[in-house]
Amino acid sequence: MIEINVPGRTLLQARMLVLDYNGTLAIDGTILPGVRERLLSLAPEIEIIILTADTFGKAAANLNGIPCRLVIFEGGGQQEQKAAFIRDFGTQSVIAIGNGLNDVKMLKDAALGIAVIQKEGIASAALMAADVVTTDILAALDFLSHPERVTATLRD
Repeated sequence: MIEINVPGRTLLQARMLVLDYNGTLAIDGTILPGVRERLLSLAPEIEIIILTADTFGKAAANLNGIPCRLVIFEGGGQQEQKAAFIRDFGTQSVIAIGNGLNDVKMLKDAALGIAVIQKEGIASAALMAADVVTTDILAALDFLSHPERVTATLRD
């Protein structure tokens, strides 16, 4: 569990890290350098779940060896599918990271929503739905390894 204490908010006791794959952890289907190592370091502390349409069909191979659960959605309505997935587990214990339009409800519903801006860009609705925005996935994952950074960013 990752605990984050932000003054004026309820103590966040995150048990689940839910991430989008392409555009967030990967570009053009290939996992970004440094992501594997950071996920491996976070895995003992929090359950990692990757939600994706797997547009390029590379997610399973790229995530091999990382202790995570991969959920591949098919068809439309991915924004609602992702949001429903985290609601089923209780949004109050979820940290979500994404960048696309299909991540908006997930980012908004999670106890902590982090949007990342990378080479694929970010949907403006995702930017507005997030609690925090980082310049890339490595900064977002490092943010979780150092919860005091979240506290510093979100305190009133």
